[in-house]
This record gives sequence, structure tokens and C-alpha cells, in this order.
Amino acid sequence: MAGTTNTGIVNYISNPVASFPKNSITVDIFGNTFYRDYDFGAGDDTGVYWNDEKNYSKKTMLFFAISMEKSLLGKFSYGKKLRSSQSLNFKMKLPIKNNEIDFDFMESFIAELEAERIAELEAERIAELEAYLLATGLKDYTLTVEEQHTLDDFENGKIGWGEFELGDLFEIKGNPQLNKDSFIFNENGEYPYFTRTVLNNGIAGYVEYLDDEHKIQGNCLAVGMMGMQFFYMEKDFYAGQFTKRAIPKSFSLTKRIANYFIALLNKQQQVFQSVLVRNFVNVFNNTKIQLPMKDGKIDFEIMNTFISAIQKLVIKDVVLYADKKIEATKTVVSK
Repeated sequence: MAGTTNTGIVNYISNPVASFPKNSITVDIFGNTFYRDYDFGAGDDTGVYWNDEKNYSKKTMLFFAISMEKSLLGKFSYGKKLRSSQSLNFKMKLPIKNNEIDFDFMESFIAELEAERIAELEAERIAELEAYLLATGLKDYTLTVEEQHTLDDFENGKIGWGEFELGDLFEIKGNPQLNKDSFIFNENGEYPYFTRTVLNNGIAGYVEYLDDEHKIQGNCLAVGMMGMQFFYMEKDFYAGQFTKRAIPKSFSLTKRIANYFIALLNKQQQVFQSVLVRNFVNVFNNTKIQLPMKDGKIDFEIMNTFISAIQKLVIKDVVLYADKKIEATKTVVSK
């Protein structure tokens, strides 16, 4: 329909409608112009242009769309709407060579624009990655003596182990649950909204403060009853339906300790998925895991060091990749 938001796409539909072919250009009542490389339906406030006789390439159609919009945009409004029949009377400018449209130039021009945009996006993403690595302290991937020693002990079987039932370590509690319609979502919202999804650490979005009654205290593990994957919820959060949380009974979670337990718990995903939701708590409580021991107690210190070491090993390739890309960008700029 008319508008520039999401390139004018209002929604996706499955019912049969009169559709227009891919490789078309749409022009709305305000002169907004977009290229479509997919079949689609359109409202009355949008004109559609294509050519059944000539199979123009995508880059050529993109050039047409740019030229059409430059010819039309800014000349129309609600009081003076562009009609499809009128748009055929407007002229657009195209490159000419030997008194013919220079399609080769159009192709190369669009290709160059696309290459420049891809380079810009890559530079932006690398810059964001660099800032994130610095802000989170992940830029340093060099193992300390203690971290290397811990990894060696794990590999050489020098760690003492003990077996524990999850029910002795965690208490499973239901969450005060609300559907998403109860919240105001905001990219800068203070509170995560945890749901059954396994994407984005179970977070479906961020919401503004609702009330204390439904707000859930953070520093716990949360799980959705469908995916049965656990995630660390560091901050206070709100939750959707069919979610629960695991609260430590006799110890406190840190981010690294939480990640250690998450690795163990998510290995039980298929076990938890194989039982009905009402049986989950009982199965969880009776599930056994092994933890490192020292002097007859759980060795949380070595768990923390181990996760720190693994994190550095995982992030090393990312840091080296980012450094290589940043250096390449600086070289191009200097030239």
C-alpha cells in the first residue's frame, strides 16, 4: 500500500488475491517507488509497472525505479494524489549511448552502488562488534596461567567430581505470566520479556515497567516449556505463558556459573521434552548431573575459571577476524 515504512509492505497474506508478477515496480499515490522481486498483491493506491515483452534485469529495474522516483517524488500529497494513468505522462532520465539506452552503464552503476553499500554495512557491523568486545571485556582472549592450568586439569582427568540431583541444587517456580498484549514494547525498554522461544536467549522483546506483581527477580535460570532450553536472566524480567524459572537453593549465580549450569541443563533438553509439562518439575528434580568438587564441596571457583577460559577460546577467532577487517578498512581509507 502507500507509504515508505517497510517498503510499503503492510502484511503477508495466504488467501488468493489478484497478484502482480515479480520483477515489477510499484509507484504509490505520493510518488514513492519500489522494486519488487517477488509476486505480490497491491491496494488501489498503488500502481504497478512491468514489461511482459522485455525481461529487464534486476539492476536495470532498480535503475528505472530510481529514475522514476526522482521524476515523481515531491510533486504529490493527500490533496494532490498521483494516479496510475497520470504517471505514464511523466518523463524520467536514462543514460544514452549511440542514441540508445545504455543498459550496460545502468547495470554497472547499480552494481557499484550495491558494492559500496555492502562495504558500508560491513564496516558498520565491524565497528559495532569492536565496540561490543571492548565494552564487555572480551577483547582480551589471552588465557591466564590459572585458566590454562584449569583446562589442562580437565583434559588430564585431575578434577574431582560429585553427582547431584537438580532438585537439591535448584527450586523450580512458576512465573507470573502475561501475554504480550499486556505490555508496551520498546527497543530501549528496561525489562526483558521472556517467552517459550529459544531464539535470542528466550527474549521476545523489551518492555516498559508494568507492575511489581508480575515482575520477576533476576539472577535466575528461565526455561520455556516448549523448547526446554534454559537461559540466564541476569536482570529483573517479565514472562509469557508456559515458562518457569530455576532458583539456586544454597548458592548464588554469577554469569559464568550460570553458563556452566546452562551447558549441563541444556544437554537434558530431549529428556525434558519427552515428558508432559505437568511432569517436568518431578523429572527435573530427579535428574542427576556431575559437578567439580574440592574438599567435599562444589568447586564454584574452578567452574568460574573454566567458563572464563572457554569464553576466551571461543571469542579468539572473532577478535582476530574483527582486527583483520578493521586493519583492512584503515588501509583502504588511507589509500
